[in-house]
Amino acid sequence: MPDERTAVPDEAALRVALWRALHAQIDPPPHVLEDVIGLLLAAPNDDWHQHPDMDAKTTSRARASIVARARFIEDLVIEQMDRGVGQYLILGAGLDTFVQRRPEIATRLRTFEVDQPSVQAWKQKRLIEAGFGIPEYLRLVPVDFETGWSWWEKLAAAGFDSDRPTVAASSGVTMYLSKDAVMTTLRRAAALVRGSTLAMTFMLPLEFVDSEERAQRQQAEQGALAAGTPFVSFFSPTEMLALAREAGFREVQHVSAADLAERYFAGRTDGLRPSSAEQFLVART
Repeated sequence: MPDERTAVPDEAALRVALWRALHAQIDPPPHVLEDVIGLLLAAPNDDWHQHPDMDAKTTSRARASIVARARFIEDLVIEQMDRGVGQYLILGAGLDTFVQRRPEIATRLRTFEVDQPSVQAWKQKRLIEAGFGIPEYLRLVPVDFETGWSWWEKLAAAGFDSDRPTVAASSGVTMYLSKDAVMTTLRRAAALVRGSTLAMTFMLPLEFVDSEERAQRQQAEQGALAAGTPFVSFFSPTEMLALAREAGFREVQHVSAADLAERYFAGRTDGLRPSSAEQFLVART
């Protein structure tokens, strides 16, 4: 893993980047997403494949979820860009590599990546070291979501235009936030100008997870707790839709893991499919 003496993303962000890379390396085509840049930025040790978190069999559904949610959001960005949307906001960006992987699209947008200050400083350093640099159309915005509305002020200072329609995305974040912080984020996103869209993943309560996945989900919770990043918020689809309506969104939609499986994994012979534990809220202003 990266030098422990430097600020690095948390283990969850690194794991997500490595799972995206692992999908293209060990799962047969067609690949839902191909991302070698995240692996380049993470710069793991040569034996990273041998880590238990990278086990091909036991992590298959989590790995499928990671690539499915990234692909779903990118498809949404492209769809909305064709309708004239010119801003892309990534909340909790981690090692997201959209700008580097899809320059033919990214150069037509202004992308704002929001994450913890230490993560942003590390990512900026790695992007420069890897030769990608920080193009004018990419803005790295350091914030702490638990501080409430201050993140919006920092976003505006980075050049975000509140009068332009935006695609906002938050994946793999809500389970680490308090419900109050999630609601604050929903309210802020709902205040975006009409024509904006939010895609947000959320973690289901254990009783909503497929029975064969529950033990693995409990192990994931225990691992997150041991790493100092506990899961704190879970939502049923009904609850999440209700919160989005309460926040002020005009249209709300639940996209299930089954929906993602049908969209991106139909016809596969290897049985790869996303975990039932994570779902999507898609909400429009």
